[in-house]
Amino acid sequence: MLFQSDERKELLTVEIHTEVDIVEARQKGRMFSNCLGFSALDQARIITTISELSRNIYKYATNGKITMEIIEKKPEIGLKIIAIDKGPGIKNIQKALESGYTTSGGLGVGLSGVKKLMDEFTISSQEDHGVNIQVIKWKKRNK
Repeated sequence: MLFQSDERKELLTVEIHTEVDIVEARQKGRMFSNCLGFSALDQARIITTISELSRNIYKYATNGKITMEIIEKKPEIGLKIIAIDKGPGIKNIQKALESGYTTSGGLGVGLSGVKKLMDEFTISSQEDHGVNIQVIKWKKRNK
């Protein structure tokens, strides 16, 4: 069963060590969001978010984990994604969230893009102790 009950939370965790793990996290995110009945567009947002967060773990921290959890705020249901690593951390979070900012020569849309794709976004980082990012996508109710 994929839905959260009062007694037990449904969690999916993918350890990120290799590029194959990124693919696995994306696949599990697709399955979870599809089972929850998210629209195709929101599924794409969720999968993109998981891809960005897991790629950042792999690229900057070399290992960490992505956890997906079904959450409820009656009558709403959502998917909470947590990305945790024990890497070098982010020295300047505000700068890292600016569109176009990059430390790796990329497009600089990773974290700022994730923040735009999701409904809720929280980040904490301590230099040399890693990063913890939590995002939530709420399922839009059918009208």
